[in-house]
Amino acid sequence: MSTSKMFFAGSGGQGVLLMGQMVCSAAIMEDKAVTFFPSYGPEMRGGTANCTVIVSDKPISSPLIFEADVVVSMTLPSMLKFEPMLKPGGILLLNSSLIRQAPKRSDITVYEVPTMDLAQELGDSRAANIVMLGAFVRTTGIVTPENAEKVIREIFGAKKAELIDFELKAFNCWEKR
Repeated sequence: MSTSKMFFAGSGGQGVLLMGQMVCSAAIMEDKAVTFFPSYGPEMRGGTANCTVIVSDKPISSPLIFEADVVVSMTLPSMLKFEPMLKPGGILLLNSSLIRQAPKRSDITVYEVPTMDLAQELGDSRAANIVMLGAFVRTTGIVTPENAEKVIREIFGAKKAELIDFELKAFNCWEKR
């Protein structure tokens, strides 16, 4: 990997920005250069939320991307809006718990991840973003699962230590298909 450009998109309250931040934190642990560029609607919970993340082995000149290697879509509107941003051969991870429509493109690799269903099976659908983070890490290899788990421990360890085991189960529940 030299440079990977990613786009995480969904609705406010789904933890989309947290996913991007966690990827950045794991990449920093691996001595990689990162940028994180968030965007969200004024409604916050329920409004639009997305972020661009760039991870590179070399310095990054701009946080803006016009073509993505990976797009993570947690809602149908985000898939419809950002699927065209994927470069040919790119990866689309979609939340199949909410997205029932197939992507239009045939020149990309699509992973359907039933994030909310898997998180609910574990006991709390609010962990859907962590389920997706696990799928993202396993399908892209941009950061290691070990460093992503360290980030989960750090983020939930300070004030929510009782959630660490649950979040790690959510992170590890999806198997690449």
